[in-house]
Amino acid sequence: MAVTLVGARLTAVSPSIDDFADLSIKIGTVTRAEPNDGARSPALRLWIDFGPDGVRQSSAKVTDRYAPEDLVGTQVAAVTGLEPLRVGGFRSDVLVIGALTPDGVVLLRPDGPVADGSDVA
Repeated sequence: MAVTLVGARLTAVSPSIDDFADLSIKIGTVTRAEPNDGARSPALRLWIDFGPDGVRQSSAKVTDRYAPEDLVGTQVAAVTGLEPLRVGGFRSDVLVIGALTPDGVVLLRPDGPVADGSDVA
């Protein structure tokens, strides 16, 4: 669901199926991770290898549960096909996804190794 700022309040806008046509969720391996000191909220800079799609970057607010060294070499799920944005001066190409819990975000990951760049069905 998209959110639009209208005056001083936020309103939800239902996306169409066309909004999702260029998006996919893929699995990639974190090859490098470090704090994103430029972000407004604590976050990590991640470099993620998506195999044939190459290495993409993400700024992820996952510091409540994960240190950079915990993530290097692990696979994560991420939304690809988004417009890149800058977070604290860092280019973020993909959106790493997880479940929100009282203790922070728990990353969504495969329960076994899969090829980097695999689509999530």
